[in-house]
Amino acid sequence: MPDRAWVRLPSGRRLDLLSPTPFDWTDEDLAIGLSRTFRWGGHSIWPGAPLSVAQHSLSVLALRRARTKGGLTQDEARRELLHDAEEGLLGFDCISPLKPFLGAAFAALQSRLQQAVALRYALPAWTKDSKRAHKACDIALAAAEAVHVAGWTPEEVRFTLGIRAPLLAADPLAALGDRPWQPWPPEIAAERFLATLARLSDPHG
Repeated sequence: MPDRAWVRLPSGRRLDLLSPTPFDWTDEDLAIGLSRTFRWGGHSIWPGAPLSVAQHSLSVLALRRARTKGGLTQDEARRELLHDAEEGLLGFDCISPLKPFLGAAFAALQSRLQQAVALRYALPAWTKDSKRAHKACDIALAAAEAVHVAGWTPEEVRFTLGIRAPLLAADPLAALGDRPWQPWPPEIAAERFLATLARLSDPHG
């Protein structure tokens, strides 16, 4: 029997995690997967409300837009939104310090999923400057989430987690009118992620 690792997606499509293609999932599958994949191991100080990768992805996009003079192109914005898309297909958000212990095979699996996502959504390659700007926003959100969602103190974020980014005071998604930093229910996270992906995928958008 060949090596394979099938998952059945909500649409009924099947994805082989070991050999993915760009045609193995729908946009709805991706949005649902990201809304049900949780950051911080699913731990949260909000009762019954872990933070989804879908909400995190929208936060990174909003912060990147706010920090970019002249704004992002549609392709750049789509790349920001989908920067963790493979996690929604895998159903697992692995914290960075753990990844080296999972070995080269896991890194290769992630890379194949990332390549399939990049091809499916025609994502532009990262430049050195765009990757640096993206990482600054991603790390800033990690620091804020650690405090406002996972319950670490600012001192613990800096000295225990080793995240040096200044702590964000304002939730980048505050304009939506929700309580700042409150994790959304998966259904809302999926709906908002999918709507944003549709806008950013529309050539006339």
